[in-house]
Amino acid sequence: MKTERYDMIVIGAGPAGLSAAIEAARQGVRPIVFDENARPGGQLFKQIHKFFGSKEHRAKVRGLKIGEELLAEAEEYGVEVVLDAAVIGLYPEKEITVKIDDTVRHYKGDTILVATGAAENMVHFKGWTLPGVIGAGAAQTMMNLHHIQPGKRIFMLGSGNVGLVVGFQLLQAGCEVVGLADAAPRVGGYGVHAAKIARCGVPFYLSHTVIEAVGTEYVTGVTIGQVGPDMRVIPGTEKYFDADTICLAVGLSPMSQLLKQAGCAMEDTKGGPVPLCAAAGKTSIPGIYAAGDVSGIEEASSAMIKGRMSGAAIAAYLGYTDEKVQEERIFELGQQLGTLRQGMFSPENRGKLITKTDEGIGVSMHLLEHGSVADDEIARYPGVTRQAGIHPVIECTQNIPCNPCQDACPKGCIRIGERITSLPAVDAAKECVGCGMCVASCSGQAIFLIQEDVDPGVGEVTIPYEFLPLPRAGDTGTALGRDGRPVCTAKVAKVRSSPAFDHTNLLTLKVPNDMLMKVRFYQTQKGGMGL
Repeated sequence: MKTERYDMIVIGAGPAGLSAAIEAARQGVRPIVFDENARPGGQLFKQIHKFFGSKEHRAKVRGLKIGEELLAEAEEYGVEVVLDAAVIGLYPEKEITVKIDDTVRHYKGDTILVATGAAENMVHFKGWTLPGVIGAGAAQTMMNLHHIQPGKRIFMLGSGNVGLVVGFQLLQAGCEVVGLADAAPRVGGYGVHAAKIARCGVPFYLSHTVIEAVGTEYVTGVTIGQVGPDMRVIPGTEKYFDADTICLAVGLSPMSQLLKQAGCAMEDTKGGPVPLCAAAGKTSIPGIYAAGDVSGIEEASSAMIKGRMSGAAIAAYLGYTDEKVQEERIFELGQQLGTLRQGMFSPENRGKLITKTDEGIGVSMHLLEHGSVADDEIARYPGVTRQAGIHPVIECTQNIPCNPCQDACPKGCIRIGERITSLPAVDAAKECVGCGMCVASCSGQAIFLIQEDVDPGVGEVTIPYEFLPLPRAGDTGTALGRDGRPVCTAKVAKVRSSPAFDHTNLLTLKVPNDMLMKVRFYQTQKGGMGL
C-alpha cells in the first residue's frame, strides 16, 4: 500500500491546527491538514460573539470572521486541507492512518501536529438520555451553522464562559431561557457575559444542579435542586420548570486518544489526560507536537497562538528556519499568550474566590452569586462616572484580558494602561462626542452612553443591542435593570447601525434622569427581544 509523505501532518482543522499549518507554511514547510468534519475552522464558525484580548488577539472581531480570515490565509500559503477525513491511527514513527470515504490510507510525516480539540462533557441525572437533553456545543451548531432553534423553552446548566455565551446566543435566536444553574456557588465565567444574560431577565440558580429531566418520550420539563458543600441535593429545595430542552455546558475534555496511542507521555488532569508538552507543544516523542485544547482547555484566541508557536517550532525542527529566528518568533508569540493568561481568570486563579481586583476594589459578590452587579455596588468601579454632557459608563468590574475600548475612542476618553487586564477608566478631562464606537467595540457589551437633561428631567442612555427585529425611533417599551427587572417605561429616541459597529446596534432610550444609571436593557411592549 502506497504511503504518501509530507513535511508536516496536522490532525484537526480548527483554530490551533490551521494556525500551526499557516505559520509553518510561511517558512516554506509543506503541510497537509486532515479533519473529520465537512468544513474547516472547528469551533470558530459557531462563535458569533466578539473576541476578547487586544488587536494581536483579534479583539472585537467575531469568531466566524476570524475563521474566514484563517481559511483565506491558509489558501494564500498553499496549505492543503482534506475534509471528511477521520484519522484513526497515530504511530510513534510519525505515520497515520486516515479513513476517507470507504478506504483507509497511510500517510507519513516528518512531523505530526495533533490539534484534535476537546469534546463536551455530560452529566448523568434521571432522564438524561431523553431527546431534548443536548450539549451547549450542539446548540451552537444548530443555531449558528444550521439556523435552527434547539428548542423554545431552554434550561441551561453551567455558568462558565461556554454556558454564558451560548445562553445569550439562545436568547438572540429567539429562544426563552427559563433559568441558568450551576452546582458551584459562584458564576464561573466572565462577569460581563453573565450580566448580558441577567439583564435580559434570565434567573441564575447557583449551588443548584439538575435532578431530573421530566418527560416520557422527550423533555417536557426539568427539576433542579440546591446542593450543599458535599454536592448532594438538599431535600425540599426542588424547583420545577416547564422546558423542552436542557442544555449542558459542564466542561470539556481534551481529545487526546491519538497522542496516547502514539506512546506520548501523558498526565492526568481534572479535564482528562493531556500530553506532557515542553515549549511550543513538543511532546515526549521527537517530531510529534500538540496544540490547542488537546494540550489543555483554553479560549480559541489562546489555541491560535499555541498553534502558531508549534508551527514555528516545527519549521525550525525541519530546518526551514534557524534557531535564532525560531526563538524570536516563539518569544513574541509567548508574550501574546501571556497577556491572555493574566488577571482574575489566569490559570493559577482557577477555582479560587478572588475578592479584590488588581486595583484593590472589592469584587461584586452579587455578580458572582446572581449574575448582575447590584445598584449599590456599581459606583465603586473606575469606569462608572457621572458628569455633564454625554459620556461613557463602563461596567467592566473584573480583571479580564481585553482592551479594544481604549483604542475605539477617537477622543481618548477611555484609558486602560499598559496592563491589558486593568479596569478601564473614564478620563473626565476629555470630551466625549457620543460616536458610540466604544459601546459597539466592547466584547462584553459593558459600555453605555449617558446624557442627562436632554429634555427637562429626562435623559438618554445608549445601550448595545444585538436582537431582531430592531425597535424603531418613537417606539415605547419597558426598560430593564441590571437584574432584568422592569425599572421604568422607555421611549426609543434613535437606533444606530453601521458597518463600523459590526452588527452591534446602538439603541438610545429616553428615560427619567434618575433611571439613567439603572436602565441597561430594553424590551418591546410585546416582550419581544429575539430573532
